[in-house]
Parts: sequence; structure tokens; C-alpha cells
Amino acid sequence: MPSPPLAPDDGPIDFEHLKRMTLGDAGLEQEVLAMFAAQSAKLIGTLAGRPLDAGALAHTLKGSARAIGAFGVADAAARLEAVLGSGDDPFDVLAELGEAVALARMAIEAALGRA
Repeated sequence: MPSPPLAPDDGPIDFEHLKRMTLGDAGLEQEVLAMFAAQSAKLIGTLAGRPLDAGALAHTLKGSARAIGAFGVADAAARLEAVLGSGDDPFDVLAELGEAVALARMAIEAALGRA
């Protein structure tokens, strides 16, 4: 089931959702975004090797993404989790997740002024 954003958003990160989740603390928003950017890159790299705990890693990424408002990443991670659970080939869904993470990380880098 797709993650419904709590407020309309046009980009890979729902910054209004993030603002609500961090109670408007701009410093905390930046810290959370930086942590997600690092964690998501690491998880995508690990998932590419198709480890035995890939389902749990996809679940972790899904939860982290939902927390910051990266609903496209969360939805792709949920699809990967389902594919892994079914035993089907995850190649296409993993590529989709990688693209969603790349878009979210670009938005994060821009938001943090690193782009």
C-alpha cells in the first residue's frame, strides 16, 4: 500500500512532513536529513549485494524514509520487501529503489546547501 503523505508535496522529500516530525526544529531537520542521506546510500550499496537480511534492510529503509517524508523511497522499499518475500527476482525493484534514493539524496543535498 502506498504511503499517503500527510500534506501535498511535489518532490522526493515532503519537507512539510519533515517539519512536523521534527517539531519545526531546523537544526534537527538538517541532522535527520544528513543521517538519512548517509544511511540510504549505505543500504542501497549493501542491498545491491543481495544479503540474506535484505528484507530487513528494505524494511529499515522504508521506515526511515517514511519518517522524513521520502515517500517515493518508502514505497519502493516496500515493493522490494514484498518481492524479496515472494522469492521473485528483485533486480528491477532494486533499480527503482536506487533511483528513488538518488532523487531523495539530491533533494537533501540541495536542502543542506551542498549541491
